[in-house]
Amino acid sequence: MYLRFVDLLQVLDSYGCNIEKKKVVSKPFSLKELWIFMANSAQARKRARQAVKRREYNVSLRSKLRTAIKSVRKAIGTGNKELAQNAFNSSLGTVDSIAGKGIIHKNKAARYKSRLSAAIKMLNS
Repeated sequence: MYLRFVDLLQVLDSYGCNIEKKKVVSKPFSLKELWIFMANSAQARKRARQAVKRREYNVSLRSKLRTAIKSVRKAIGTGNKELAQNAFNSSLGTVDSIAGKGIIHKNKAARYKSRLSAAIKMLNS
């Protein structure tokens, strides 16, 4: 069941939002409360709550992965092969653990590692 616009207005009003000219001006609100209204059964409400928690966790892991890859690319950009190799070695565990949890596919993790390793090998020491 989809959330009706009237229900959305009621939720926004409960947060103290001022709705003028199709523009919402207020403090940000979480989608957790909105998703609870969409479920029809207790099981569906629980699954919606679990999905929100799982999404937040997955987003944080994906961010951690991007940060690890960015640190290696930054080290490669400096041109220092030893620094780049150390950054690469420290990021391998992060990439593998996130691939093992299913956040990214294992082939994608292998592709990241292969391309970063090739970029490090091309550096002059």
